[in-house]
Amino acid sequence: MDAQIASMGAERLAPLELLGDRLSQLRLCGPKARQRVQQSLSRYGQLGALTVWRSAEACLEVVDGFKRLAGARELGWSELSIRELRGEGVDAKVAVALLNEGRGLTELEEAWLVRSLYREESLPQPRIAQLLGRDKSWVCRRLALAEGLDQEVVAYVRLGLLSARAAAEISRLSRDNQREAASHVMRSGLTSAQVGRLVGALLGCPDAESRARLLCEEQAGCFSQARRSSRRRRTALEEVLAEVGKLRRSSVRLQSQIVEPSLWTLSEQGGALLRGALGDLGAVLEALSCTVERTLAEQGHAEMA
Repeated sequence: MDAQIASMGAERLAPLELLGDRLSQLRLCGPKARQRVQQSLSRYGQLGALTVWRSAEACLEVVDGFKRLAGARELGWSELSIRELRGEGVDAKVAVALLNEGRGLTELEEAWLVRSLYREESLPQPRIAQLLGRDKSWVCRRLALAEGLDQEVVAYVRLGLLSARAAAEISRLSRDNQREAASHVMRSGLTSAQVGRLVGALLGCPDAESRARLLCEEQAGCFSQARRSSRRRRTALEEVLAEVGKLRRSSVRLQSQIVEPSLWTLSEQGGALLRGALGDLGAVLEALSCTVERTLAEQGHAEMA
C-alpha cells in the first residue's frame, strides 16, 4: 500500500462535477475547519493536490482533501488539481489512514474506518489489523466504539458541538444513557478529562435514579456561577450567543429526525406537508446563511482596515 501511494499518477486538473465525496463519511469536517480551508483557498489558491481513487463505477472519489473540495464548491470553482491512487476500494480506505499518519485521525474517525472495512468490505478483524499496522485488540475496541455510539451523539460531533474525544468517553455508557450525558457535557462545557471523570461516576451509579441525581448535582455545580450572573440583564452579545446555541442544538435534533427512514413512510398528504415545511425552512436557513456570510465578511474587512 505504501508503494502504491508513492507511485500515484502525476498531478492533473479534474472538473469538480466528476469528484465524489462518498468517503467523507469516514472523516470529521467541522464547520470551522471547512471555513478556514475555504478562506485559504480564496487567499492563496490550491496549495496541494487532492488524492482520488477511481471506483468501480468509474467515479473519481476523493480520498484526501474533503475540506478543499467543499471549499472549492462554495467558491464556485470549476476544477481542482488531483493525483489518482490506483487500487481497490479497500486500498482507498486504508489510504485514508496512511495519508493522515502525520496529523493523525481521531479515535472516532479510526472507528468509522474500521467499521467500514469490517462491514462494507467484509474483511476479518485480523486482516484489518494487518493493513492498518495495529493489533487485533485495537481493531476490536475501535469497532465497539463505532457500533456502540448513539447516532444523535454522532450528529453532535459532526456538527462541531461535541469533541470526538468526549464522544469516545461517552460511548462507554449504554446507548440509552448517552444522549442525556452528551447534552449535559455540551451545556456545561466540560473538558475531555472532566467528561472521563463524569462517565466513570455514571458507570458507578447502581440505577437510573442515582444517575439522574448525579447529573443534577453536576449541573448545579457547573451553573452556580451562571445563575448568579443571570440576575443582570444580558448584553446583546450574550443574547446572540444564546440564540446561536439554541439553533445549533435544534439543528442536531432535526438532522437526526429527518434521516430516520420511518419518517418518510407517510401518506401522500403527510409527505406533502413535510416537504413543504422543509422547503420553507431551507429558504429561511439560506437567507440566514447569506446574512451570516455578509456579516463575517464586513467584520473581516473592518479588522483589516
